[in-house]
Amino acid sequence: MAWPTPLALSKAKWTSRAPVQAVLLWQAIALGGGLSMIGSMLVWGLAPLGSDLISALIAGWRLITGDPDVVYPGIVHLFALSTALLFGFHLVLTLARAAWRTTRQRAKHRQLLRLLSNPSDTRPNTLVLDHDMPVAYCVPGIAQSVTVLSRGLLTKLSPEEQAAVIAHESSHLDQRHDLLILAFTAWNEALPWLPTSRLSLDAVRQLIEMLADDKALEQVSRQTLLKAIVTVAAAAAPEASGSAGAGSSNAQQVGMPGGEVSSRRLQRLLTPEEPLAKPQRGLVLACTVLLMVCPTVLLIAPRLLAW
Repeated sequence: MAWPTPLALSKAKWTSRAPVQAVLLWQAIALGGGLSMIGSMLVWGLAPLGSDLISALIAGWRLITGDPDVVYPGIVHLFALSTALLFGFHLVLTLARAAWRTTRQRAKHRQLLRLLSNPSDTRPNTLVLDHDMPVAYCVPGIAQSVTVLSRGLLTKLSPEEQAAVIAHESSHLDQRHDLLILAFTAWNEALPWLPTSRLSLDAVRQLIEMLADDKALEQVSRQTLLKAIVTVAAAAAPEASGSAGAGSSNAQQVGMPGGEVSSRRLQRLLTPEEPLAKPQRGLVLACTVLLMVCPTVLLIAPRLLAW
């Protein structure tokens, strides 16, 4: 969970053929890994109190209530218990801090947009920036989300290409990709010493861009979407380091995928790949379920077998 599996998945070629299943598998690896790290320390710490989690918790309650017949765990086991509790608290606190920071950044960004943009006359929940560089990103919100377009994008892209860009950004909002990015961002911040946490964040960012591309392809042709992506990326590249920044920078500040135009994403649009076969997708989903269920089941397996 911590090293070989994420490393192998980040290099796998099949993920672009089944981005939905790949995203679910990444989530299962992160959740299963977290449960395994916490659960292993928890089981070690509770080992003197019982052979499984349920019996150990019952014995722990009896110990707290003063039962003299319960064996008191030693200092090593207490250290393991403290480590499990502290690590679990660290993960939850990091997620809460990341959510709070992202919420504040979005609020500030919305204030700037009120000053620097105007509502679109033709599209609901869309703001138009008075800037020559093609920019397109979305700002998620609890009550209302908005899509931000620049004047340069509306000028340089044809109506069909504009529809492709808007469909792409709308899919990010409809599928709430910002929550997915938030979870993996928090995981990366909680475990910065683990190289694979960064691999998972980068992989998920790329996969949700593919998901948004697939959604846009339901409304426009592949050539139209590809041309729109290349036009925006080519225009933004020379100014990416300037004060205005690129659309991806703005998107990342508000907790959304940056719309990175990776070679793998372009290759996927240039050369369509056959979707993963149903048996293979089923196998991936089965692995996903097992990765989430097994750590929890193993904690209470001895008691289940005894019953």
